[in-house]
Amino acid sequence: MPLELAYRPIELPGVAATAYGEQRPLDFAARIRRRDMRSIRNALRAPSLMRQRLGGVAMFGVLGLLLGPTGWGEPGGVQAAVARAQMAGLQPFERGGDSFPGSAFYWLDTSDSGLIAPTEAQAKWDQSHSDAEILSARPVSAAGSSEDRWRALQCLTAAIYYEAASEPDGGQRAVAQVVLNRVAHPAWPNTVCGVVYQGSERPGCQFSFACDGSLARKPMKAFWDRARRVAADALAGYVYAPVGLATHYHTTAVHPYWAPSLSFIGTIGAHRFYRWAGAAGRPAAFTARYLGGEPIAAPHPRTWTPSPVDIADPLALEKAFEEGRIVAPGAATATPAAAISQVAPTQNLVRPQVLPGVKAGATGAPVSGSGSVLPGYENANKWIAQPGA
Repeated sequence: MPLELAYRPIELPGVAATAYGEQRPLDFAARIRRRDMRSIRNALRAPSLMRQRLGGVAMFGVLGLLLGPTGWGEPGGVQAAVARAQMAGLQPFERGGDSFPGSAFYWLDTSDSGLIAPTEAQAKWDQSHSDAEILSARPVSAAGSSEDRWRALQCLTAAIYYEAASEPDGGQRAVAQVVLNRVAHPAWPNTVCGVVYQGSERPGCQFSFACDGSLARKPMKAFWDRARRVAADALAGYVYAPVGLATHYHTTAVHPYWAPSLSFIGTIGAHRFYRWAGAAGRPAAFTARYLGGEPIAAPHPRTWTPSPVDIADPLALEKAFEEGRIVAPGAATATPAAAISQVAPTQNLVRPQVLPGVKAGATGAPVSGSGSVLPGYENANKWIAQPGA
């Protein structure tokens, strides 16, 4: 029996079978793209790719100009990212929202700086005839040696930086003026560094940065240079008039107990400023003269012995001044004439001291031109015998 093999028909690609088994080529008309069928005229009439791209760029540019002034896209834009990067390295008192004095960002009207030139400020102070006429402080200019001026600038810069680093110029000038107002008042030390670091040897001090550890961190150069420029203006004699004769301030985040007892001047930057309500806050009380003699520009050691008038409480300090327990440096301390008239004639207010080697009641010159010497020591500077004799 012969072997029969059945083979499957082979279908060539591109060939389709008809109903009658005939093979015919496939129709490729559907695969031709429409754009390939355009005429040359339509191709030349269509815009070029370069013109399309330029048109798209111009459209987005116009859109940005229209929406830019409205702030569209800025919250997450480049400037916000740069601001966040700069804020990341700020100290606590340089960041807005913290409770440290001078921590918030406040903006003032920059049309009037509030500064008065030294000669004009001194003229206003000298020509005033009543306390009501004096609306600004007396200028305080740097004095003393070059070391004194450097220390004063360093201490005032530190006070401005750590108290108002993030505030505008007005807030920083107000803090500087308070420091200089205290320098001109007998109730505080008569030096800039003495005022800034007063009480730094104990936990509670006049300016909190001097005793709370803030000085342990190196300041930022940009903020420090800005505070230094403000301090230089203040020490050059420029007076910041809006703060007046203020000697106290506190941040707007707190309300100390002594605030209602003082005269409120106003809020400048992140602080509220006050002056004493009684005689201690009047212009006649600001009699101290700045002559230099600055101490070291650093906090006091813990072994520092505070002076008897080193009182941190504002109300107690005002009372001590008005009671006469604190007087201006160099003020006369002579006994009033009324008190002298009540003293018996036989009673001496000051007993004369008889120096050694001078007889009581003697009016002649002492034994030695440099002072009196006991008889037993008259030859103390002479040789008893010549050496080698």
